[in-house]
Amino acid sequence: MAYQEWGDPHNPRVLVCVHGLTRVSSDFDALATSLCDTYRVVCPDVVGRGYSGHLANPAFYAIPQYVSDMVTLLARVNAEQVDWVGTSMGGLIGMILAAQNDSPIRQLVLNDVGPALDPAALARIGTYVGDDVRFATRDEAVAYIRAISDSFGPHSDVQWDKMAGDVLRQNPDGSWRRHYDLRLSQAFANATPEALKAGEQTLWAAYDAIQARTLLIRGAESDLLTPETAAQMQQRGPKAALTEFDGVGHAPMFQQPEQIQAVKDFLLAK
Repeated sequence: MAYQEWGDPHNPRVLVCVHGLTRVSSDFDALATSLCDTYRVVCPDVVGRGYSGHLANPAFYAIPQYVSDMVTLLARVNAEQVDWVGTSMGGLIGMILAAQNDSPIRQLVLNDVGPALDPAALARIGTYVGDDVRFATRDEAVAYIRAISDSFGPHSDVQWDKMAGDVLRQNPDGSWRRHYDLRLSQAFANATPEALKAGEQTLWAAYDAIQARTLLIRGAESDLLTPETAAQMQQRGPKAALTEFDGVGHAPMFQQPEQIQAVKDFLLAK
């Protein structure tokens, strides 16, 4: 598994930041830079994404595999206790890990994700995850990423260029493609209403078992994490504190100062 690090590699105070479904570790560059004086910050590319390898069997692109990989990562970086920031999928991984007995997670930040995921939002994401689109130029590729990522909220052209560039790779023929294994989409294709319901029950059970101090961040216009689910998360399990950002959907990207500050204020309060 590929990962990036910031800060003193001997610092026992470790922060793990894990990205969303089709994103990469570089999503956390700004946040990591802001926190690396206090933490050793470790940001992995989840298997099948970025500079990590691909799985032979795409059926294993699922949360149990990702949790297992993260346990291995924590052992590799020799981290007995960590704080965790997880965007979307990265939050689900953190949720399951935080629910374990003697979990290494001390503080948990869930970025626009919870145990109940809106089916229409999942369907929206599923419409583009598996598309094998190629682009003649980098500008075309950046425009495409920007269009499908509009729910990230307002960003400068420079920020959009970086966020798009982080998830693009150039082919030998000079064309451009997205960075990840397109077979990730099979999980969406195979998801039935019954499977989604069972998954939600499992995630609520995990959430209710979390002992870590928890912050829930929500884009006020998010279609994945509904206000109703966010309200339940404030009342159940770790009784998460809630911070919302106006003008943002799924999901806040920790590029803006106020988003970074919200995470810093929470993590450094203890």
